[in-house]
Amino acid sequence: MKPIVPILLGACAIAGLATPAMAQESYSADLSGAAEVPGPGDPDGAGIATLDWDSEDEQFCYALSIDDIDPATAAHIHRGAAGEAGPPVITLETPDADGGSDGCVEVSSSLRREIRENPGGFYVNVHSEPHPAGAVRGQLER
Repeated sequence: MKPIVPILLGACAIAGLATPAMAQESYSADLSGAAEVPGPGDPDGAGIATLDWDSEDEQFCYALSIDDIDPATAAHIHRGAAGEAGPPVITLETPDADGGSDGCVEVSSSLRREIRENPGGFYVNVHSEPHPAGAVRGQLER
């Protein structure tokens, strides 16, 4: 019976290596006009953004749902901590007349690593004609 123990231990070790634990990379952002920097954003505006890493296709897939803003003209993920305005790093599909958009975007491995290590250093914002700097904004969080 002694030879069975090492074989079982070896099989367990191989099985553990064959299926490594994958960390789920999912993020969300609650968007509001009050969070927009520099303000003012749309005082009635609100929304939610979700972002998930698709490891098979190596891209971020997202969904946006925005309410109570004038028609959206653009949507981005920007680099910047809360209270800071920063440059856009990912362009998202502009929400339609119903306030929704979704899709998937390729990102560099270095940007993915930055988002994974510091999601709060990035934010989603949606622009409109009356609010060209941003109608609503929200920081990414896990």
